[in-house]
Amino acid sequence: MSLRQMEYLVEVVEQESFTRAAEALHVTQSALSHQIKALERTVGGPLLERMTRGVRLTVMGRAYFPHAQLAVRSARQARRAALAAGGAESGELHIATVHSQAVGVLPEACARWATARPGVRLVLHEYATTEELDEQMARGVADLALGPRPKDWPGPVTVVGQERMVLVVPHGDPLAARESVRLAELADRPWVRCSLEPVVDSRRWLDRECERAGFTPRTAVRTQHSSTAVRMASAGVGVLLTAAHELRGLDCAAVPTDPPWHREITVFSRVEPTGAAAEFTELLRTAGSVEPSLDALT
Repeated sequence: MSLRQMEYLVEVVEQESFTRAAEALHVTQSALSHQIKALERTVGGPLLERMTRGVRLTVMGRAYFPHAQLAVRSARQARRAALAAGGAESGELHIATVHSQAVGVLPEACARWATARPGVRLVLHEYATTEELDEQMARGVADLALGPRPKDWPGPVTVVGQERMVLVVPHGDPLAARESVRLAELADRPWVRCSLEPVVDSRRWLDRECERAGFTPRTAVRTQHSSTAVRMASAGVGVLLTAAHELRGLDCAAVPTDPPWHREITVFSRVEPTGAAAEFTELLRTAGSVEPSLDALT
């Protein structure tokens, strides 16, 4: 089997079509089909089920596909790393992150990068949860990942800053004028919960701390994306615990917790960053803490 055959398989699966995959790969559909069949003969069985509308992986294909996908992505990363180390002034840098980091941390960093390295295009891969981010990075989706410190990550991890967790309420809420709020004071309040809430020791921080305060938080609404959760809280649906940097430009009040709570922001990768990847990591690190002052949010 060859890397090119694996690349063809990955493209067919991701495009869910031989026709679209052939167009993306700039080969004829017959040549693509021939290579996939050759790969299937090598592995000893069918990897794809050809259907009237699209394709899907067989049982054998589902077992084979993650390894082929990792091989293809690793080869692409290796090429980008080699070009960057060789002083290439053009190309791509792939960055994986969760949605909250994409909207709260990366815009300013990307703007600085565009000025410093205009020839190196950034490609973002956004995920709804940190679990999905860690899983996709392990599969080689990007050169770097930006997010909370991953658990048991085998590769390099660099701390580039921290984010301060705050409580979000509308400006007219009695809590809005407070300098800080203890969670015990919120036992009777409804909460907006989000998939991206911080997790400590395999448990959501909010659940753990509310339990210590003697109550279980009552959920008014649960969201997948932090930006949705912020808008729900600012509309008065419930109190939200989120990172301060997510509130830039939004009409809501941010109130620190008592005691204050922070979370590390890291850059992590499968191999030691080089070239453009190392430069982008350093850009984030030298910027210091990624959290804004609360005065800047109001």
